[in-house]
Amino acid sequence: MAKFFEEINNQHREFIEAQKIFFTASAPLDAEGHVNLSPKGMDSFRVLSPTSVAYMDINGSGNETSAHILENGRITIMFCAFDGPPNILRLYGKGQTVLPGSVKWDELSPLFHLPLSSRQIIIAEVEKVQTSCGFGVPYYEYTGERDQAIKWADNKGEEGLEKYQAEKNLRSMDGLPTAMFGKL
Repeated sequence: MAKFFEEINNQHREFIEAQKIFFTASAPLDAEGHVNLSPKGMDSFRVLSPTSVAYMDINGSGNETSAHILENGRITIMFCAFDGPPNILRLYGKGQTVLPGSVKWDELSPLFHLPLSSRQIIIAEVEKVQTSCGFGVPYYEYTGERDQAIKWADNKGEEGLEKYQAEKNLRSMDGLPTAMFGKL
């Protein structure tokens, strides 16, 4: 049975910190727009307080989450237990994109290992926490992180990444501007 909480408690935090993967979901306001769901890993998630979280976001082929939260703020983050007792934990909140060079970036970036592939930090102010059974989630064994994103970014270098971001990360697939729009 689902249970709702107003903030992240110690048990939630311990569960979050033990997970190797999480998923983010966001959507534009336009009903014709595309809902985005992305898997994340690389020890990139941090609980900042009982009502605030952040994750380091690496370069990708799109930048949907940034566009959606710029437009309407909505973000959902989900963690699933793939080992141990079954559990699903969702964080519902309002997001913000933090870009390199900003005061907030200088505050938050020391909390993360930042490979060259890092493009932004997403913050979410948590409005609701939900836990549910997770009985249908299968067991999976964690065997390590992939290194392709880091190698890809290192191969491109800073100039190559800036060009890539200008081509692929300024607008969502639905044409919405991201927080990077006008910054590159």
